[in-house]
Amino acid sequence: MNIRRPGWHPPHCPNPNCKHHRGLAEGWRYKRRGFFLRRIRPFRIQRFTCLTCGRNFSSQTFSTTYWQKRPELDAKILLLTVGCMANRQIARALQAAPSTIDRHIARLGRHCMLLHMKLLEGVPSPAEIIFDGFETFELSQYHPFHHNIAVEPDNGFFLYHTDSPLRRKGRMTDIQKQRREELEAELDRPDPKAVQNGIRELLEFATRGRTVITGRSDEHPAYRRSIAQIACRVRHKVTSSKDHRDKHNPLWEVNLADLMIRHSTAAHKRETIAWVKRRQSSAERLSIFMVWRNLMKRRWEKGPAVSSGMLKGVTDRLWKVRDVLAERIFRTRMDLPDCWDRYYVRSVSTAGLSRNHRHTLMYAY
Repeated sequence: MNIRRPGWHPPHCPNPNCKHHRGLAEGWRYKRRGFFLRRIRPFRIQRFTCLTCGRNFSSQTFSTTYWQKRPELDAKILLLTVGCMANRQIARALQAAPSTIDRHIARLGRHCMLLHMKLLEGVPSPAEIIFDGFETFELSQYHPFHHNIAVEPDNGFFLYHTDSPLRRKGRMTDIQKQRREELEAELDRPDPKAVQNGIRELLEFATRGRTVITGRSDEHPAYRRSIAQIACRVRHKVTSSKDHRDKHNPLWEVNLADLMIRHSTAAHKRETIAWVKRRQSSAERLSIFMVWRNLMKRRWEKGPAVSSGMLKGVTDRLWKVRDVLAERIFRTRMDLPDCWDRYYVRSVSTAGLSRNHRHTLMYAY
């Protein structure tokens, strides 16, 4: 949808309380209500009025840059985010405040979640998936967590992701053990069933509409318990995490996704100072990466010009940034899984932080 082309008309009423917002009634009528001028392109913005609910809106209401002071930043930030630049590096490169970059990335993450779900509307669930936990940490190494990810083996399509906060494990000095005990006394110990619950949410989405599916993973003990909790029957095929991780490994596609996440995201580089400060923000960046990998990146750099999304059948061409940002997707017109609904409203908290920002804006989505 190109809101700049002549003759463009609004597809629905933007008011979530109007019966014409989700297409619940036919015969929507609106009228043009003049225009206003602004300092950036397009300079002239058409206004409209819904004749059912009386809501006034404009063509800009349906743009991904709605309510933005610097709308030119989104396209640049999207590419720099998946190009392994940290937020402050992006801010310096674009001559913007770091807080501006933070807000734009959060908004891009929400948009990418909605775009991904819109593309999957009416698409049947895959018959086989590979799932795994990508381990990283937030705030400090005393707060590790998993990004649980599901990938399709035939086309490399990144299907879904959830998260699971963990307790720090592994070799520690006596001082580190004492510090962990102090933090757990103050902040409580992470849920010991977090991985089980996170994988269960992952599988519930991946298996929707199916009675049986094949799932491949490593030997993590929580995975079997997660499989036992869902309605779909999963033929679970286990591959040892100690096996050589080449393209002949049955878990190759999810191992490749893990590798690409580390390669494309500054926060997940080894020994970096750009580590994740908030698990919520990491999920937003991962959603941007997911859309980029599925729709914009070629499946094989030296092979045919096809993407994972093309092989999946959700698109027929490689996408550009302008395609990703072509139109605003209204949250009130989309159904999100519970986990992504928490991401959208930014209700995922980092235990070590006293302030966790929520998404409460009504117009600047």
